Amino acid sequence: MIATPDGYAVMGIVNVTPDSFSDGGFWLDAGAAIRHGLELESDGAVILDVGGESTRPGAQPVPADEELARVLPVIEGLRSAGARAQISIDTSKASVAAAALDAGATLVNDVTALRGDPEMVDVVAQSRADCCLMHMLGEPRTMQNDPHYEEVVSDVKAFLQDRMAFAVDRGVAEERILLDPGIGFGKTLEHNLELIRRLGEVVALGRPVVIGTSRKSFLGKITGSPVEDRLAATIATNVLAYERGARVFRVHDAGPVRDALAIAAATVPRPWATTTPTSSTMSTT
Repeated sequence: MIATPDGYAVMGIVNVTPDSFSDGGFWLDAGAAIRHGLELESDGAVILDVGGESTRPGAQPVPADEELARVLPVIEGLRSAGARAQISIDTSKASVAAAALDAGATLVNDVTALRGDPEMVDVVAQSRADCCLMHMLGEPRTMQNDPHYEEVVSDVKAFLQDRMAFAVDRGVAEERILLDPGIGFGKTLEHNLELIRRLGEVVALGRPVVIGTSRKSFLGKITGSPVEDRLAATIATNVLAYERGARVFRVHDAGPVRDALAIAAATVPRPWATTTPTSSTMSTT
């Protein structure tokens, strides 16, 4: 993961899909997606997360060949255009991840935490790529069907700890792992708020925590705002997450979130910033 002086990274979302909940179809054309990625980088994103399969609630699976046709031209185009941001591939398919890594990606963002494809862990381990392990209850088609936990924060933390142990046991270097509690992925409004409120308990696992609240429906339930008017709510949740120790912020609107985090970084103590980075997850590329 690319580091910044203030110990956080903005991850810009590049959805190359026709059906993502917020911007589906906007960047389906490879040229438009490449331009969008470069704009996100210009606005402060140091990671570009390229995805060719929507993971919104109710989303249908996409065949690997179609997903590859969507994402590979974008990754290759970003690299050819001189993008300096780290490129992340948002996929749960090993074949897509392997091809994306060959094309220039260096981070695998797997919403299934290496459960969706049994070959994914080997692809990550052998490539020595960074990887993000996310918590999700069920799968996108079913995850919002009455999600239930014994205790949401403890359950999510235990899951992430278990998946990290699995990855390390299969050869993934622990210092290359990022963790994502999966806001909105099989969670009610109350679950999401409790995870943000007690995010420090996930941070205590010792790996950089990714937070992804951008424009999500739980924000609309609180504010009454439609998806296109949730920037202020997105910023609020990201600043709160920063204060609680999150270090990577996956967003649609890189510039405003970067500015808000810059103000937060100037005022909030950052105990993690005193630790000298020792791995690729906090190095520049």
